Amino acid sequence: MGQITIYLDSKTEMKIKKAAKSSHLSVSKWMVNIIDEKIAAEWPLDIVNLAGSWKNDFPTIEEIRENPGQDYPREDL
Repeated sequence: MGQITIYLDSKTEMKIKKAAKSSHLSVSKWMVNIIDEKIAAEWPLDIVNLAGSWKNDFPTIEEIRENPGQDYPREDL
């Protein structure tokens, strides 16, 4: 397992410690999670599962063209 030393201003350090504590993680594990998230080469599974989930929520192009609706007068520019 490798080690990396970084230098942080005290404000950032306190924010990291607070975030790690609220996540019930060590600072090291919290940082690993953030780094993994930022360098991920794939979409998170929750996002992947969204693909196609709204399949029947939108009208088809044919349905849109069947009922163009009312056009309103344009403003003169």
